[in-house]
Amino acid sequence: QEEEEPVPVKEEKTHFTVRLTELKAADKVKLIKEVKNFVPGVNLVQAKKLVESLPQEIKANVSKEEAEKIKAALEAAGGTTQQEVRMRMTGMALRVIRTDGFLALYNGLSASLCRQMTYSLTRFAIYETARDHLGQGSQGPPPFYQKVLLGAVGGFTGGFVGTPADMVNVRMQNDMKQPAHLRRNYSHALDGMYRVLREEGLKKLFSGATLASSRGALVTVGQLSCYDQAKQLVLATGLLSDNIFTHFLASFIAGGCATFLCQPLDVLKTRLMNSQGEYRGVSHCAMETAKLGPLAFYKGFVPAAIRLIPHTILTFVFLEQLRKYFGIKVIT
Repeated sequence: QEEEEPVPVKEEKTHFTVRLTELKAADKVKLIKEVKNFVPGVNLVQAKKLVESLPQEIKANVSKEEAEKIKAALEAAGGTTQQEVRMRMTGMALRVIRTDGFLALYNGLSASLCRQMTYSLTRFAIYETARDHLGQGSQGPPPFYQKVLLGAVGGFTGGFVGTPADMVNVRMQNDMKQPAHLRRNYSHALDGMYRVLREEGLKKLFSGATLASSRGALVTVGQLSCYDQAKQLVLATGLLSDNIFTHFLASFIAGGCATFLCQPLDVLKTRLMNSQGEYRGVSHCAMETAKLGPLAFYKGFVPAAIRLIPHTILTFVFLEQLRKYFGIKVIT
């Protein structure tokens, strides 16, 4: 009896982007060989060019196993790697719905709302209350430097207050990426914060508070302080009145300022989170990043602007409409 030939299983291919940074010179030859061996369609010359022109990207349709080998080889060679699995949004949504149900698309929603109610409420309340108080005793709005100071204080405080909800939000959103036995399965934001406090302690609940507070200060200066100043300057030209077009223009400028101010910190935060312990701290990470040139601090600026500018526009357009509806006047 003839043995049946095994049916070859088609290996699932996924589009991976592997970014290479901070490669040690002594390990360059080893890395070139590893790249040639594991990346389909890349010869030795191409691999050498890729390695010698860091930071660069290697893109290929490879299996998950091959991608893991690439990652392991790069990490062994002293580099820092980051993998991005690019999938269609519709395909990803259907996969999540099929495996975890429709509500899984809203994982972290309660924590995200909780963060906004703590972080945004605190920074807006401090900034606007103090700004209105300073404006009462004078004939006009406070000077720009005072707005910057108020924005920094309000944002720093809001960032600290919102750290617990922010951490739980990240964990809840990352749960769907984990195997079932590794998931934390927080029921909601309050359950997550309570369990972190009970199982890991108060210190863990506020881990990352320094970076979160610093980013909150920069974002608030960019959004609130720059919005008020931009609106004041636009109205001073006399070309536009205090209407929705003015609010749109001022908030667009504010969103750009906020992105410009906080992007360097976001880059450092990402590098620290993805590092394998090669950085001694934020200052060391900043010095190493500076060696790659000033533009290294603004990697990912365009995607960040695409996210933050519309968010800023919607925030202030709706805020101004609510002020108008409730009869709240702001000195401009």
